[in-house]
Amino acid sequence: MPPNKTATLNLRIDPLVKEAVKTAAEHDRRSVANLIELLIRRHCKAEGIDLPTQAELFTSRENRDE
Repeated sequence: MPPNKTATLNLRIDPLVKEAVKTAAEHDRRSVANLIELLIRRHCKAEGIDLPTQAELFTSRENRDE
């Protein structure tokens, strides 16, 4: 089975933060999901956290299931 292109993330945040995210996304002409992903990727890069590729993630999951 090929890896998924996207995954779902559900979270609860302060309503004021939600409105700020929506405003920021509109300002950048992005979706809220795209802005959140961008911010997470920037944070990981700044903190030296490597993000696996989808292929690496898929292979890792297969190895755990064996």
